[in-house]
Amino acid sequence: MATPDLIRDLPAVDLARFGVRTADAAAATGARVAVVAARYNAPVVDRLVEGALATLAAAGIAPERTTLVRVPGAWELPQAALALAERGLADAIVALGCVIRGETGHYDVIVNESARGLGEVALATGVPVANGVLACEDAAQALARAGGAAGNKGSEAAQAALAMCGLLRGLDPEDSP
Repeated sequence: MATPDLIRDLPAVDLARFGVRTADAAAATGARVAVVAARYNAPVVDRLVEGALATLAAAGIAPERTTLVRVPGAWELPQAALALAERGLADAIVALGCVIRGETGHYDVIVNESARGLGEVALATGVPVANGVLACEDAAQALARAGGAAGNKGSEAAQAALAMCGLLRGLDPEDSP
């Protein structure tokens, strides 16, 4: 859901006036990022991957520090993310997929359990995992979120992964004043 105009149009608050230490995505420079993408609904997911890879490149993540892993579907995303995190192959993970509601409850199982699994990977390993799995009512909604009118959620997931990677690196006690 888009941010309502009432909230979007509020003036920015100057939090810098408090003088506190902050951590941000800039600390993610040089990170190793894995993009784990489902093959299912590839015409949509490939557009998400394109958005994620473009965002990583624009953020200065070198191609040799980026790994693309393809899995059958959204269900398999958590297992691949866990393998990458446990083996120390990524400092951040971007999980991408697309689940479109069908005529049965299968949609709910896949959407909810893949999201739960991705969250568990992040919490268990400490490696940021951004959930870029689209949960859509129809193909038009999916395409709108994969580079169409609603933006590219793959790009947004890559931004979130880098932000969390930077935040976690910025919390390193060695960097504390």
